[in-house]
Amino acid sequence: MTDDPAMPDFPQPVRRIARDAWKDGATTRGERAVPEETPVALTYNGTTHAVMMASPLDIADFALGFSLTEGIIADAADILSLDVIAVEEGIEARMWIAEEKMGHLSARRRHLAGPTGCGLCGVESLSEAVKPAALVASHAHFTPDALLAAMALLGPAQALNHETRAVHAAGYFEPGRGLLAVCEDVGRHNALDKLVGKVTRLEAEPARGLLLLTSRVSIEMVQKAAVLGVGVIAAVSAPTSLAIRTADAAGITLAAIVRPDGFELFTHPARIGPDEPSRQSHVA
Repeated sequence: MTDDPAMPDFPQPVRRIARDAWKDGATTRGERAVPEETPVALTYNGTTHAVMMASPLDIADFALGFSLTEGIIADAADILSLDVIAVEEGIEARMWIAEEKMGHLSARRRHLAGPTGCGLCGVESLSEAVKPAALVASHAHFTPDALLAAMALLGPAQALNHETRAVHAAGYFEPGRGLLAVCEDVGRHNALDKLVGKVTRLEAEPARGLLLLTSRVSIEMVQKAAVLGVGVIAAVSAPTSLAIRTADAAGITLAAIVRPDGFELFTHPARIGPDEPSRQSHVA
């Protein structure tokens, strides 16, 4: 960030927009708070790799998390420098990585099969899109009440959603330490990438933790969770069948359709309950 008056200001995450509300046969003039959606360019060694539409919050965490979940780097230390800069068109996250990492990234870009998309940035083939997630070695264990209590903490922590009712959130809970991080974004993949970056910067133990999601669970969300190393996912919405198969193969416990009075378990259910976890799974 800069104090240079010649440089553009960073976009505000919320804007108040005039609107007409129709109700009970009458129209009233007023305002609504809506989330900002900003182009964020992720650049490596001076070359733009991707431009994502995102909420202009936690951009440094987003850049780190995206770099990790996309396999561009293996560790936070692989980013030699990171600057977040406001430009006329949006925001740039300018990263510098080792030449070896940049060589791999350049080769990947030369073989792009088509345009990039949300959650599948720069994949080269169908096989890469559905590649297995990393195997997670987690010793996490939660009682049902503990899982529900952790999920109950997420709602009050969603400041942006409280104001706009239009964004997703991802949270990280760790026993004994509570809700350590929450990230919000107009895109569910972006919210999770931001969380991965934020948790990576913390002294956290993802193998003990719980990933909380307000969105549906697709394969990309499971793949990103596996990069973080978290062994339990709890989501408000439902999973896809491919996400279930991917979570099962990765050793991740998937709890979904979480409501105040219960939830549904799809994979490795022994991590949830009064007994010690085992390798049990519901998926054949």
